[in-house]
Amino acid sequence: MPNKVLIPTPLRPYTGKHDVVEVDGTTVGELLANLTGQYGDLRKHLYTDEGRLRSFVNVYVNDDDIRYLDREHTALKPGDTVSIVPSVAGGAGPAVAESRSVGTLSHEEVQRYSRHLIMPEVGMDGQLKLKSSRVLCIGAGGLGSPVAMYLAAAGVGKLGIVDFDIVDYSNLQRQIVHGTPDVGRSKLASAKDRLQAINPEVQVETFETALSSQNALELFEPYDIIVDGTDNFPTRYLVNDACVLLGKPNAYGSIFRFEGQASVFATKDGPCYRCLYPEPPPPGLVPSCAEGGVLGVLPGIIGTIQATETLKLLIGAGEPLVGRFLIFDALRMRFRELKLRRDPECPVCGDHPTVRELIDYEQFCGVTAASALSAEVEETTVEDLKRRFEAGDDLFLLDVREPQEYQICAIPRSTLIPLGDLPARLAELEGRRNIVVSCKSGVRSAKAVKLLREAGFGDAVNLQGGILAWIDRIDPSLAKY
Repeated sequence: MPNKVLIPTPLRPYTGKHDVVEVDGTTVGELLANLTGQYGDLRKHLYTDEGRLRSFVNVYVNDDDIRYLDREHTALKPGDTVSIVPSVAGGAGPAVAESRSVGTLSHEEVQRYSRHLIMPEVGMDGQLKLKSSRVLCIGAGGLGSPVAMYLAAAGVGKLGIVDFDIVDYSNLQRQIVHGTPDVGRSKLASAKDRLQAINPEVQVETFETALSSQNALELFEPYDIIVDGTDNFPTRYLVNDACVLLGKPNAYGSIFRFEGQASVFATKDGPCYRCLYPEPPPPGLVPSCAEGGVLGVLPGIIGTIQATETLKLLIGAGEPLVGRFLIFDALRMRFRELKLRRDPECPVCGDHPTVRELIDYEQFCGVTAASALSAEVEETTVEDLKRRFEAGDDLFLLDVREPQEYQICAIPRSTLIPLGDLPARLAELEGRRNIVVSCKSGVRSAKAVKLLREAGFGDAVNLQGGILAWIDRIDPSLAKY
């Protein structure tokens, strides 16, 4: 009887879009070898060039964490279910908010919070704890929107928000703290107005800045809990390390397409994000929501879980997601819970930590190296492409986006071959010269150019800025997404 292997969304393009595959194997190592033998393109996502299972890929057997076992030789029984969980970022204890004198609730506050006050788990004492608490939300986007709105409605005394972006039309499908009239406004200004409309009793502090190693500790210090609503790996690792160094719980959430994850990191004796993913994936290996998309309601579900965990920690009720990793599959409307142990060898929260100060997270996540590599790729501008079109030059415009993106808009005369399909379809380009490669913004196409040049297409160049630059500077009649 073969074993079931559950394939997460980011890896499904490499398994023929299957979310579950059946593979034989008496051990985890044998099963993974058979899996990558069957789906060759999957191997580089699971193993290093030296054949070592990547550190940002976790493997669970029947929902049990086997990272501290000999993963390759862990025995499997017929019918066991193996989960592959790559990075895309307990019991009830005392409230984490320090005791602060806030007096009592006004008559208006009693009315506002009456449904809390009649709950034995909250009551007057719990509501006063919330009123005295301070929570910092990193980001006012998809996850930050429901988190901030529900924490404000619940009566958290002080809400801090860190963001430096402006509201765009593409945000409105999921970032519910903002509305159509807010397009073009600062996300912080928009969020503050909405939160104070929900609950004028809450003090909202805004920090219009990019979170960095230079300011994170200072920003985090006055707050009781940090809510991670970030959308990139450097900031996610930065948030984790700062939380561990300061002893601040990290209410974590992440989203991609139809899948979400949630947990609570950096509590006393609990694991941190680096226990789950010691190292980040190489830049570009895991697509962002901007590239892969996200169901609009998904951040509402995961953000609400983050807000729930934050409230539980503040009032000291229930069992927080400490040592537990929650995975949500919206397509199947199914929650799964995986056990997560603290790694005693973790460089940040382990028994003998080596990370004692914040580092350069762009460098740690390979972003600096990736930018340098991208800069080495030869590029052309949209203006030059237009000129060559008009001059009748013999060129081949290759679009490496996904089919659903191509349906939205496309540059005339372009041919679609998605980046994930390109290695298997190189033969279709035989004899082509003067290849110009485009995508949405120029990132995926830069990878495609590198691949093409290594395959012998020496004149392939990248379209700088992708179709977004074409829309902005050449043809604004095309729909922008």
